[in-house]
Amino acid sequence: MLLTRCAIATIALVACSYAASAQFAPPPARPAAPKATAPSPRAASCHNGASFDRFLADVKQQALAAGVSQRAIAEASPYLVYDQGIVNRDRGQRVFGQLFTEFAGRMAAPYRMQSGQQHIKQYAAAFARAEKEYGVPPAVIAAFWGLESDFGANMGNLPTLKSLVSLAYDCRRSEMFVNETIAALKIIDRGDLHPDEMIGSWAGELGQTQFLPVHYVNYAVDYDGDGRRDLLHSGADVIGSTANYIATGLKWRRGEPWLEEIKVPPNLPWEKTDLTVREPRSTWAQLGVTYPDGRPLPNDNLPASVLLPMGRFGPAFMAYANFAAYTEWNNSLIYSTTAGYLATRIAGAPPMRKPAAPVAQLPFNELKQLQQLLVQAGFNVGKIDGVLGQQSRTAVKAMQIKYGLPADSWPTAELLVRMRGSTAQVQPQATVR
Repeated sequence: MLLTRCAIATIALVACSYAASAQFAPPPARPAAPKATAPSPRAASCHNGASFDRFLADVKQQALAAGVSQRAIAEASPYLVYDQGIVNRDRGQRVFGQLFTEFAGRMAAPYRMQSGQQHIKQYAAAFARAEKEYGVPPAVIAAFWGLESDFGANMGNLPTLKSLVSLAYDCRRSEMFVNETIAALKIIDRGDLHPDEMIGSWAGELGQTQFLPVHYVNYAVDYDGDGRRDLLHSGADVIGSTANYIATGLKWRRGEPWLEEIKVPPNLPWEKTDLTVREPRSTWAQLGVTYPDGRPLPNDNLPASVLLPMGRFGPAFMAYANFAAYTEWNNSLIYSTTAGYLATRIAGAPPMRKPAAPVAQLPFNELKQLQQLLVQAGFNVGKIDGVLGQQSRTAVKAMQIKYGLPADSWPTAELLVRMRGSTAQVQPQATVR
């Protein structure tokens, strides 16, 4: 649940969509302490060649200095083992590349909306308390709860301590995962969870809304009054803790909207359609933006951005200041837009309109070629992976403006041809129906 969530847990996110049950999973059986796997020789390259045992001893010393008790470290020690398989999964993951309508169609499916509404009724007192104390609407909490674990049905099945310390010993994000390991020891020390019940995703996330341990320590609250902050088994604790994180960590603005579907006119100044551009709703109304059924937008000064996750021919949304909480929760635009959309559905909004025609999408190899051309033009698009991330979208918009094309941040065959410096005929594009 921090900036790197998208980068470290994409595979787990996609797996969540196939969870069959929306009911709470029973507390997992406490497994035997895991056995160590021999570290890869290259794993210690960022630790001056130190062995895993020496590295782990240093981590334990850092934990003691951070206030963790010897007792908690002793309890956790049998689980602080290296697993090369965790590191391999981290290095081998691929970020998904899907159209928003595909992803949202599965992840914000009617059953998940209905399950969210049912959970709001089931935990009405906890949701009401969270909204009063933190200002976060029940539908917002329920949407994240459903997306992250299908309300506890799919929290992962790997020992958290083993995942964290293995990723800490690897050199890709060692400092981050050392801090997460120490945070996990603090969770044990204050009595929230036992080491053997800390089971979660391979990336070290815990609980029904998948908190990394640092966020667990900072934002988890005891909402059921049993003296523990238990995000694995207590629905009330999940609700209160998630609301606390959204309000305190993500700076939710009480009483303000987050996302609304809109209809955009064909002559909208497309260069303005970006999350970095905010205009009063009255300005968007003057430009011809309406609600999907043609009703006018409120003629007020509430700042908002026009979000086009699939360009000008796809769905369109009005994104408000609170939408920043979604992009902070997960920096994938597809995920964050889906989460915001699902929350609106749980709150009673109708399903979004389908595009009037299939939206053309460049094939994977052509997206990679476009990214390479953008890099040659001086843009930083991150990894050249055939996935349209925010950096690629920003670069696409800049080149669309340069070539006088509609600057909606959506890559097209015409833009690719222009960037190739060719007058060749535009090739047929793949479409998704």
